[in-house]
Amino acid sequence: MTDRLWCKAVFTGYTRGLRNQHENTALLKIEGVKDKKETDFYIGKRFAYVYKAKRKTQTPRGEPNKTRVIWGKVTRPHGNSGVVRAIFKTNLPSKAIGRRVRVMMYPSRI
Repeated sequence: MTDRLWCKAVFTGYTRGLRNQHENTALLKIEGVKDKKETDFYIGKRFAYVYKAKRKTQTPRGEPNKTRVIWGKVTRPHGNSGVVRAIFKTNLPSKAIGRRVRVMMYPSRI
């Protein structure tokens, strides 16, 4: 049993058509979610892409550090295999494809 309040997901890419890619909507594969029915629990949940930057910035606690976060929210399922669509406050960078994203267990809809 872990003490964390988030579960793991992977940023798999952007929504796209045959020729165009839409960077404002990210596709995320949540660990342990296998079908569309299981994604209902995660609709509305917050996502966090945590990364390290080159320079230190001020944090809410006061001490500067290099950690930064881009926040997002799950909007709807994508397909039948347990992938979800999420919109982030700023678009995720393309170097984040294949990297870990945190799924926060709030807000609760139960």
